[in-house]
Amino acid sequence: MRLPHLLLLSVLLSACAPATQTVRPSAPAAVTTPSDAVLARVPAVRVVRPSFVVPGTPPELNASITIRYGPAKPTTILLLMPGFLGGAGSFDRLARQIVALQPGTAVWTVDRRSNLLEPQAQIAAASPAELARIVQNGLPPRSKESLSYMRDWGLDVTLRDWRVAIREARTLTPEVFIGGHSMGGSLTGLYAAYDFDGPPGTTGRGSDDVRGMVMLDGAPGLLSNQPLTVQNYDDGTEGVLGPLTGLNKLPEDPYVDAIYFGPKLASRAAAQARLAAAQPNALAPSGGLVNYPATNLAAAMVQLEQRYALLPFLALRTGRATNAVEGNNLIAAVLGGKDSYWVAGQQDRNKPVGWQADPADPTNPQDFVKRFWTPLSDFSEWYFPNRLSLDLAAVRQGTKGTPFEKDLRVWHKVSLPALGIVAGEGVSTAGEYQKYAALTGANMTVRTFKEAAHLDIISARSDQVARWILAWMAGVEAKK
Repeated sequence: MRLPHLLLLSVLLSACAPATQTVRPSAPAAVTTPSDAVLARVPAVRVVRPSFVVPGTPPELNASITIRYGPAKPTTILLLMPGFLGGAGSFDRLARQIVALQPGTAVWTVDRRSNLLEPQAQIAAASPAELARIVQNGLPPRSKESLSYMRDWGLDVTLRDWRVAIREARTLTPEVFIGGHSMGGSLTGLYAAYDFDGPPGTTGRGSDDVRGMVMLDGAPGLLSNQPLTVQNYDDGTEGVLGPLTGLNKLPEDPYVDAIYFGPKLASRAAAQARLAAAQPNALAPSGGLVNYPATNLAAAMVQLEQRYALLPFLALRTGRATNAVEGNNLIAAVLGGKDSYWVAGQQDRNKPVGWQADPADPTNPQDFVKRFWTPLSDFSEWYFPNRLSLDLAAVRQGTKGTPFEKDLRVWHKVSLPALGIVAGEGVSTAGEYQKYAALTGANMTVRTFKEAAHLDIISARSDQVARWILAWMAGVEAKK
């Protein structure tokens, strides 16, 4: 996938003991689909561990963070890395589905260390009136000068923080798998190819830590286009998702803070999601995320609903706005979108724009907003480090023979079992996964969730993705 800056901007502006059963998607279902009540009973806990020490970083931020779903002594553990601008909470429904279907399995979802910078306690403690004010004004962000140490929070730090959790998982069971959504799928493949200890060809390969990889609508190379030069890396250049801040500018521009996303907008989205979860049909705060009267649920969902997005990218399929004046989105048509609209306001000026869920669509909007923010984690990463975007653009699918070989140690063939799941209306294709397998030696299995948009693959009411993952992991374990 190759997306210029305008595409991402447009989408976001239209607004983060062996197992006893093998689940085989091709056979009749042997397990009942878990109800919401069953999912709610899945135990989950937030765990913060000391991690890789980065000079200049405050000690409490040198941390590895996971949300751990399922048993304390599992037979299998799957660790999931979120995507670009995403948080551990983005996997809440999928993680609970996996554990509910196979209670011997645990799912540990990852918050990157920058999630510790978020003032989540203020969102948690806010009254409805205070949430409304946050929707309107946002929470004051930390200054860029105060976070200049984030200049070092790139690929190496991200992978080493993840490795702390992976190594702890290995003390509980040898059946440890890694995976991720979107950019998290890229990081999954890069972890397996990374060398943590020594020169190429020796020990310390990430692939030695895990049994296999799960890539959910994303694979290595997703956030790169043309190879970077050293000058590009030092001074900045244009990337897939817009301008890349170069190494020399990172101290003054350490995190993403643009018109399409930043800490203030992230806080507004979290507050709107809380209002939508608690009072879906109440009137959304005026001067908030939409410029017309709308219900809380409509104000939240119009930001990401595929019908109103410019592209089938970073989008959900949940339903549509009601009492809405819609117009054809001509910009979307130019950029390749199909059947795209924008909401101009209300049909009946005496009523707000509302939201109608479509049971045929993959994701339930009320369930989505309920999971967007929880006391354990939320859907987004408010302070996304620009260094990580820069490093991902530099490494592409490997660094051997490039100017970045010494510092970004993506050196090894992977040669691991891999499961790639494509969102039929998302950002990856089966062909891209097969190309990755041919390049790296990964033993790739590909499944396609045809009706899913990019975010549906981790948020859908269906447990199909969970069943595919469980069946594939069981098959890998059976071959050991």
